[in-house]
Amino acid sequence: MTRPPRIALLSDGRRLHLQDGPIDLIVEARGRADEVRAAYEAAARRFTGLLDELCVELPELRAVAEKRTALKGAVARRMHAAVAPYVSDCFITPMAAVAGSVAEEILGAMLGTASLDLAYVNNGGDIALHLREGEHFSVGVMDRPDRDGVMRTMRVGSDDAVRGIATSGRHGRSFSLGIADAVTVLAASASQADAAATVIANVVDLPGHPAIIRQPANELQPDSDLGVRLVTRDVGELSQNEIAAALESGAECARQLFDRGLIEGAVLQLCGDMLVVGPKDTERQRPRPAMLENAVHV
Repeated sequence: MTRPPRIALLSDGRRLHLQDGPIDLIVEARGRADEVRAAYEAAARRFTGLLDELCVELPELRAVAEKRTALKGAVARRMHAAVAPYVSDCFITPMAAVAGSVAEEILGAMLGTASLDLAYVNNGGDIALHLREGEHFSVGVMDRPDRDGVMRTMRVGSDDAVRGIATSGRHGRSFSLGIADAVTVLAASASQADAAATVIANVVDLPGHPAIIRQPANELQPDSDLGVRLVTRDVGELSQNEIAAALESGAECARQLFDRGLIEGAVLQLCGDMLVVGPKDTERQRPRPAMLENAVHV
């Protein structure tokens, strides 16, 4: 018998926690109490069984993406659509967009049922966002997602095109081919941001550098969609010129994606240095428990 997903309000009484296997979501909606309640009920209904839907098509989702797809599930097809712009340029599978696509699906279920002022679905730092006119959302970005570090904030307003935020890098939940501590991408949707963050983070790199330790992905996770490709396990001491070169490699990729309309901006971080691509400014902040009223940390 399949274990049911965990669905419960957090102790603050405002946010909903949805967890099933590797999928772990924090959801918050703001608006009239009855609308928020209806949105949470819709999120719970859609979340139940979603992991099973993905598992049915998992072999295809872990395969190299092609321009056409026979995938049938709504989330699976969204994953493929998010990575489709990259299939001619680099190795990528639909799994590069799984977290953002799941977040987007749950937010869509909420908005299909309820009228909300503001809502977000945060899937481990990959965020699908809804903003009614006049609302805004502030995101706190750490320079190292795996530990306390320098905090910067990015403000997204209702008049911005951004409705998805995602972070990738060697400290995240998934393997990375590059050496970035974190690459945070702003895009029109969470699935698009997720795919782009993966692509950009993979090219923040110094190929062949002796201070970088790599290992085949399938030695660490036998069923990894990356197979025998070398993923980054550790980064030793780098010079300032080397850090700058690695960041510039990723920044050039981000600029191209920005010019193609695939992203709205990106923040690339490595060894305490940062590059920003796109129109969004960041504000240096002291680390603190909460960042403004609507902040979510990624």
